[in-house]
Amino acid sequence: MQRLRRLIADRRARRADAAFIIEGPQLVDEAVAAGVEFEAQFIPVDRPESSIGGAGPVHLLSPGVFERVAPTEQPRPPVAVARATEHDARAILQHAAFIVALEAIADPGNLGTIIRSAEAAGADGVVLTPGSVDPHNPKVVRAAAGSLFRIPVLEASLSDVHDGGLTLWGTTSHSEQSPQAYDRADLTGRVAVVLGTEAHGLSADAVGYIDRWLTIPHAGPAESLNVAMAGTVLAFEVRRQRAAEL
Repeated sequence: MQRLRRLIADRRARRADAAFIIEGPQLVDEAVAAGVEFEAQFIPVDRPESSIGGAGPVHLLSPGVFERVAPTEQPRPPVAVARATEHDARAILQHAAFIVALEAIADPGNLGTIIRSAEAAGADGVVLTPGSVDPHNPKVVRAAAGSLFRIPVLEASLSDVHDGGLTLWGTTSHSEQSPQAYDRADLTGRVAVVLGTEAHGLSADAVGYIDRWLTIPHAGPAESLNVAMAGTVLAFEVRRQRAAEL
């Protein structure tokens, strides 16, 4: 257990948030296939067959210790320490056709779901503004179901997205901005779909960067959709429109 803690602490001392944990054979396999680099993997001493090739040096843990270092209550080996992939946010934003941008998203489950949906819908990246949950939070890693290892997740501002030349489509459930229904808006250009916090939507600062507004019309009395559900609906609308152009 001390070895695991030292690896994470040493790596973070050299570069913030550079080390994170991936648990379980499926996610570790997907990370290996995606080219993620690993520091080490930890497995119970009585299950040496659970190590995975390409996931770093194997360290055997005494009975009971593996369960204490894993991030879940009923962990499946291995627990691997991986290195976060560095991305050139400016270069990606300059060339991207479709970005999902998130302002200060706080819930790790929501973020993981949005990352997964963004990859499935063909987005070129996911932008997290300062104040968002750590994309390498174990709950994010699990909810993203492998997508975190394949789609670039960028820490950047909405100003950076704007400077990349994309049209920023803000999302709202209110009428003050005169938003267009999401399925009637033209989302076929270089676009960034921008979603705000779970509780308050986009901030006043973010509004200044928004070029146009989208809304998802509701049939019932609910004020708004969960941000992960809204992000999924909008991401697949972008995909639908782009597919229709082909």
